[in-house]
Amino acid sequence: MTFEYELTVATTASPADVWALWSDIGSWHAWDPAVERVALEGHFAEGAAGTMSLVGGVEAPFMLEIVEPGARFLDRLSIGDLVIRIDHQVSATDGGAEVLVRTTVEGPGADDIGPMVTGDTPKALEALTGMAERR
Repeated sequence: MTFEYELTVATTASPADVWALWSDIGSWHAWDPAVERVALEGHFAEGAAGTMSLVGGVEAPFMLEIVEPGARFLDRLSIGDLVIRIDHQVSATDGGAEVLVRTTVEGPGADDIGPMVTGDTPKALEALTGMAERR
């Protein structure tokens, strides 16, 4: 079973300002309402692993599967039999940047869990782009 969700927003912030927040895992809790804290072993690079503490007391191991500095990263969280992949992409536009987040939830109950996982995505992107615009 697979659940998919995608949201794209425009911002006047530069791709570099968005990337600066994405690549600073210490800032994730400030713009993503679902995240309490993130611990990453090593640098923000492909193959780096860590633990994400989510609101509600859920701790999930995660790994950076793809990192294209300044443009894209994809992280994979594992919660029991569920695998959640969140693909983050930023690209330049005439007036700033376009930010795309694509979430895929795979496993038993994905259709039920997916909407809960992605429910805060609009708020997270609004907070992220707002912070990036103020940089």
